[in-house]
Amino acid sequence: MLDFLIDSYKNVPLWKIVAEAIVFFFGIVSVIFAKKEHILVYPTGLICTLITVYLLYIAHYYGEVILNSYYSIMSFYGWYKWSKKSDKPDLKISRTSPKEKKIGLLIFSITALLTYFVYVFFDYKLEIPNYIDIFTSGLFFTAMWYMALKKIENWTLYIIGDAVAVPLFIYRGYNLLALQYVIFTILAILAYLEWRKYLAKQI
Repeated sequence: MLDFLIDSYKNVPLWKIVAEAIVFFFGIVSVIFAKKEHILVYPTGLICTLITVYLLYIAHYYGEVILNSYYSIMSFYGWYKWSKKSDKPDLKISRTSPKEKKIGLLIFSITALLTYFVYVFFDYKLEIPNYIDIFTSGLFFTAMWYMALKKIENWTLYIIGDAVAVPLFIYRGYNLLALQYVIFTILAILAYLEWRKYLAKQI
């Protein structure tokens, strides 16, 4: 495992390794806070996404640049939603309504199309990894919106998206981020089970 991580960073500048390490740390911390339904999910997530935006931009992965930019915007929105009436939480964990499912599908579709057209706009040669990027972008955009509303389905989408992202990051040489997404997948499964247990108690 150690060789797997080290090999892909032999010719990488130190500043970039440090930046990825910061993303790795705060990304995991953010998911743990989300699992515990703690508002610090948003400031820790912002540190992670803002650095990731820069790293992905210089690597020309524009679809994921848009994705993480959206994460940053939604972090402010979610921070606001979760902080309303902080002494008495305004939002409760719940399941999506039929209307919210339709909105989620619409968000997924629009995101996937926009991500595709961004690649086309930058005249980027589309290959299989880019189409996977387009798919996961749609999943994560929708999951982030559901997270802001404390809908348990956000974890289902994160589980799928995180699992798919693992081989994608390995292919791109971001082994540390690949490991991070393995941990994200595990944490998302645990979070889903914890939120489901909460919902079961409300019945």
